[in-house]
Amino acid sequence: MKVSDCPTTQVEVRIAAGPAEVWSWLLDVDLPARFSTEFQGGGWVEGAEPGLGARFRGRNSHPVAGEWETVSTVTGYEPGRLFAWAVMDVTNPAASWRFELVPDGDGTILRQWAQIGPGPSNLTTIIGSMPEHEEEIVAMRLGELQANMQKTVEGIKALAESGVHAA
Repeated sequence: MKVSDCPTTQVEVRIAAGPAEVWSWLLDVDLPARFSTEFQGGGWVEGAEPGLGARFRGRNSHPVAGEWETVSTVTGYEPGRLFAWAVMDVTNPAASWRFELVPDGDGTILRQWAQIGPGPSNLTTIIGSMPEHEEEIVAMRLGELQANMQKTVEGIKALAESGVHAA
């Protein structure tokens, strides 16, 4: 698989809490930093409030790629159901991400999905220096993303089921 294929990965978890409770945790764009080994934190840009078109900044760190910041734009916002964003350029994103909430009886299925590309990123820079290894690099990157995504949804599950409410 190549970056030009816009590869994706997805994880999901069932949470013993309703979509409204789970949703409140998703609006804290800094929250995944509690669980991810790569995402170091983030916040809304210029006092933005969550909503379609709002922007937030994220800080990341990776042993190979180093440290970097991105600005993401909210591209999907349906309270209690969908929170999606594009990293850097909305029309040619470095990556696209989303959380989806699906009611499931007295609980919620929380899905996190990510797509690499099609736009340029640290990954495309690394591949540019070793193009003959693109497929292995992309496969490794998808595995890293999936592992951090799984930690994130499991962390949100623990918080939502703890009885503590998001700020």
